[in-house]
Amino acid sequence: MFPASPGDGEALGEIHAESWKAAHAGFFAEEFVEEAVRHRRGRWHDVLAEPKGRLVLAALDGRRLAFSYFGPSPSRPGAAEIFSFYGHPEGWGSGVAGALMTDTLRRIRDDGFTRVHLWTLRDMPQSRRFYAKSGFTESGVARAHDHGDGNPIEQVEYELTFP
Repeated sequence: MFPASPGDGEALGEIHAESWKAAHAGFFAEEFVEEAVRHRRGRWHDVLAEPKGRLVLAALDGRRLAFSYFGPSPSRPGAAEIFSFYGHPEGWGSGVAGALMTDTLRRIRDDGFTRVHLWTLRDMPQSRRFYAKSGFTESGVARAHDHGDGNPIEQVEYELTFP
C-alpha cells in the first residue's frame, strides 16, 4: 500500500473505469455507461492535482489493482468517510482489496478518527458482503443517488466504529 502520487492518474482511472463498468453496467443504459467510463478514466488527474482527502493504492506483483479515497466526512462531523473504494476486476478474489481496506482503516484510525462511513448501492451484494466482512454494519440510512443519468438509484450507508 502506498499513497497515490500525481503520476498515478492513469492507474486510478483504469481501476475505477474497469471496476465501475464490471459492477455497475447493469444499472444504466449502454450509452451512459460508455460516457461514465470515459469520465472515470480521466477524472483522477484533477483529483490528484487538488485532493480533498487521501488516496492510497494497492498493488499485486507490481500492478496497481485497487485504490481507496477517504477523508473527513462532509456530512458527519468528527467522522471519516470512504468516498471511493475500487478494485480492478483482474484483482477480484486475490485479497488485494481486503489488504487495502485493512490499511485504509488503519490510516483513518491513525488520523484520529473513531468512526468511518461509506455508501454503496443497495443492489450490489458483492460490495455489501465485502464491507460487512471488513467490519462495517448497515446504519439503517438509505438515500437516492443520481449518477448523472437522471435515474436515482438507492444507496445504503455502512459504518464502523473503532473499539
